Amino acid sequence: MWFLFALISTFSWGVADLFYKKGSDSKDKYSHIKTGIMVGLVMGAHAILFMLIKGISFDPFDIVKYLPVSFFYILSMMVGYWGLRYIELSISSPVQNSSGAITAIALIIMFPQQLTIANILGIILVTGGVIGLAVLEKRLQTAALKSENKFIDPKYKIGILAITFPIIYAIIDAIGTIADGVYLDKLELISEDAALLAYEFTWLLFALIAYIYLAFFKKQKLKILKEPTRGLAALFETAGQFSYVYAMSGNSVITAPLIASYSIVAVVLSRIFLKEKLSKAHYILISIVMIGIAVLGFAEQ
Repeated sequence: MWFLFALISTFSWGVADLFYKKGSDSKDKYSHIKTGIMVGLVMGAHAILFMLIKGISFDPFDIVKYLPVSFFYILSMMVGYWGLRYIELSISSPVQNSSGAITAIALIIMFPQQLTIANILGIILVTGGVIGLAVLEKRLQTAALKSENKFIDPKYKIGILAITFPIIYAIIDAIGTIADGVYLDKLELISEDAALLAYEFTWLLFALIAYIYLAFFKKQKLKILKEPTRGLAALFETAGQFSYVYAMSGNSVITAPLIASYSIVAVVLSRIFLKEKLSKAHYILISIVMIGIAVLGFAEQ
């Protein structure tokens, strides 16, 4: 059953990435916070409905107990939302999802299992692909800045930092996923339902605090009911999170790299709906990253 949940998360998060990108605005410095607010509100609503439908009694202390996991997940996602203002989804998603490779290897080290040739090959492919993308983006940035064209893509104005966003996301998300694997699978410190509710209520708290910050301190307007793109992103994000908790509790070592392959869904959708155009070098390096992720996933099976 955990495998079905993993597939649902894979599809849901791939679609969510598409709407995250559509909802990002490089001209709005609060764009990532507004996205986070929508995610928090939808997750909070889902948590309340989930509790009522299943008749679950929730212990607020679970929010504190699960906070180390929630903190790293939410932080990584906010970094991801911020970075999408400056980089194509086709590049960002595969790099971000190299976190699955980091997680799988870390869990193998923490809970000793034999490191196979496939494991090593997967690490090399993912690491090499990510480094290659960073180098390529740096070269394109240099070329753009030397160009006499009046318009320069916003992502090249901030330089190598554009590709740095998804790399930072990958590292932080990996820390959160490792903690999640320990909490839900290895040590069973918290139940799946409690973890899901704790995470979603933490998101809700973040959304409320962020909304107050924007509305009263920054005088920013956010009309919740007029945010269809961010709202859809939040819905698919929540659906993926619901399935993810149950997938991780079943088999965290295999689930992490498997779900990380949702970048394939994101890349295909970005090509179809966002009309993103990349160079052959980009596609080769992206393919290398995704193959490395797939190798790690199959190796753990």
